[in-house]
Amino acid sequence: MKKLLLTWCLIIAYTAMLYGQKAVEGRIIDAETKEALQGVSVSISGHATGCYTDAQGKFKLTVPQYHDTLQASYIGYTSQKVAWTENRVMLIALEPNRTKLNEFIVTSSRDKQERKDAPIAISTISKQMMNETKATSLEQLLNKVSGVYMVDLGNEQHTMAIRQPIGYKSLFLYMEDGVPIRTTGDFNHNALIEINMAALSRIEVVRGPASSLYGSEAVGGAINFITANPTALPYAKVQVEASDWGYRRADVMVSNTFNKVGIVVGGYYAKQSNGYMDHSDFHKLALNVKVDYNINHRFKWTNAASIVNYKTDQVGGLDSAHFYGKDYRNFHTFSYREVKAFRYRSTLTANWDASNQTNLTFFYRNNEIGQNPFYAVKNVVNNPLKARGEINSDAFASYGVILQHKKSFKWKEAAVIAGISMDNSPSDYYAHYIDIDRNQAGYYINYTSTDSVLTNYHVNLLNSAAYVQAEFAPIEHMKFVAALRYDRMDYNFNNYLPPSAFTGAPDEKNYFQAWTPKLGITYDFGKGLGTYVNYSVGFAPPNISELYRGVKVPTLKPARYQNYEAGGWWTIPGYAATLELGVYRMNGTNEIVSVRLADGSYENRNAGKTTHTGIEWNLRYEPIRSILLRVSGTYAEHKFLAYQEQGKTYDGNIMNSAPKVISNAEVTFKPVVLKGVRMGLEWQYVGPYYMDVANTKKYDGYNLLNARLGYNYKNIECWVNCRNVANSIYATTAEKTVYATTYRPGPKRTFNVGLAYTFTGKNKS
Repeated sequence: MKKLLLTWCLIIAYTAMLYGQKAVEGRIIDAETKEALQGVSVSISGHATGCYTDAQGKFKLTVPQYHDTLQASYIGYTSQKVAWTENRVMLIALEPNRTKLNEFIVTSSRDKQERKDAPIAISTISKQMMNETKATSLEQLLNKVSGVYMVDLGNEQHTMAIRQPIGYKSLFLYMEDGVPIRTTGDFNHNALIEINMAALSRIEVVRGPASSLYGSEAVGGAINFITANPTALPYAKVQVEASDWGYRRADVMVSNTFNKVGIVVGGYYAKQSNGYMDHSDFHKLALNVKVDYNINHRFKWTNAASIVNYKTDQVGGLDSAHFYGKDYRNFHTFSYREVKAFRYRSTLTANWDASNQTNLTFFYRNNEIGQNPFYAVKNVVNNPLKARGEINSDAFASYGVILQHKKSFKWKEAAVIAGISMDNSPSDYYAHYIDIDRNQAGYYINYTSTDSVLTNYHVNLLNSAAYVQAEFAPIEHMKFVAALRYDRMDYNFNNYLPPSAFTGAPDEKNYFQAWTPKLGITYDFGKGLGTYVNYSVGFAPPNISELYRGVKVPTLKPARYQNYEAGGWWTIPGYAATLELGVYRMNGTNEIVSVRLADGSYENRNAGKTTHTGIEWNLRYEPIRSILLRVSGTYAEHKFLAYQEQGKTYDGNIMNSAPKVISNAEVTFKPVVLKGVRMGLEWQYVGPYYMDVANTKKYDGYNLLNARLGYNYKNIECWVNCRNVANSIYATTAEKTVYATTYRPGPKRTFNVGLAYTFTGKNKS
């Protein structure tokens, strides 16, 4: 009888307990991107009960009747407390934290990890920063990163300087979702023309060699453009904008998730006409499509395609009289560049269990760059009214695969990432001669095509690699990382013309190979304070055109860099502020430098030895919730240790086009009393630098002030941006030879106005 009574008491108590509990379910998304957030901690305030969101941002939790508040927490986001509601699926949108830098990254290890576990200098440009900047070209975003100076050459054309002087070398690796935009070894210095800004979710910038994971060309740094994932809810955005210098642009993005399948389509069309320089028009169409299929909790299949159609007039440099006189007439009236690019990748991700993950990616790239380049125009010595030039085409098709596996261990938080990759890229180059007419004022006014072939070759380029990275925590709060990669690049060169100093080298097979290691340690002191040190090696073989075009015998050697650096981060207690600092020393051997010749053309040569030393800083400070201050910059010295040019020795000279100081600062104000208003003021500074290797002439650098004003009202946003508020005269590049001094003028004062409408559907449940 007693046992029966006890059983009934337990049943009644259990029933009462169940009656006092409610099941709560919901989904957590990023407030900016509307993408689902996986791994968010969801807990009951004041109670031990909790869970984590799944790959679709969903959670389900049993809540005691007497508790009515949930808390959602995620690294890099502001924690949020919300009251739960019965019989309804909750939707929680987390806001990114504007001052915290310890967020998740993927570029450092090819896998998701916390920033504090990565012993490298890496910065993230968030979707929020993109939305507030309203950039019309990528340098307006990338130049916010310490140690980065992306040079604006007009109409989204560019060159780059990350821990390097301003130049036109392929020392920086550009990727889209971890896959190089163009094949390594073939004309990569301006590959960012092919990026679709409207399809981006964020950008990760690695400063310093990343060759141990990504291979050759990842020397000065690697930039990974991470495209938007499908949104958790129906989403659409349309925006249009225009400038007072003839720039017009329209963006569109639509996305949604249907059960297991998510789709996102994003792109833009831009057109420039009647700009601040004549003969400087361009147009660009860029479109990205991504489809995610969550097969089940273990397997995910992603397919993504990108298409770019781009054509621009090319503008050259100006002499001193035209530049400082604000006479921005273009000497080149017919030069152009045209790019047609298509990229496709298919990735299968398998999460076998909590300790094993495999990624298999197949990719295809088809690219053609046709141009009548201004830099190939050479004056005829004995006839000032004549010049010669060329129209050329560089095309390749790539077929590649990347296989990677990650194995995690319970011992000392250890993990190993190993992978192999192969990229077969047959490439063709063709150029024919044009006869150019020049007027008395020095303007190239028209040209006549001929059937005289200057260059015609085919190269079968095969890149193959294997890499491994291991990490473990030898003691609490410390992470040790070691990586090693082997690269081999095979060039099979076939010249369809008789070899000469003009038509190129004879048929030849070349290969370059390299082992590139990396060692790094991080230590997390806690409370937002941490430090790291690393040693890494960078490797850059000569490009196809550098090696074979216009030379009788290939002479260029691969460049190699030894990099040593240390740094740290500090979230300052009591203040909404985070400071990052880093110092580095990079020693280069056989670095490829660009030399301007007497006829105005350029030739690449190996510098004997170079050294690059610098300090980088990044500060974010929010004194009050409505104001955010950001300051980033670098102080660096780039020197020739051993270099000769035209019989002269320049050992110990400062490298040309190498400003010591580059800085960017910005203050953003969102007044509480004017809800929806956003105001920003940005200062860009590029310090003085030598214009020649002999260090005989300096360019003074420049200060640039940009202002931004925006307003959000419900689903509508409008903005006005002013670039170069003071209408300063400045050059994005300045060069001097014994024959001429040239300046590439930066844009005059420019106003951009825009209007956007965003639609976000409701939670289906």
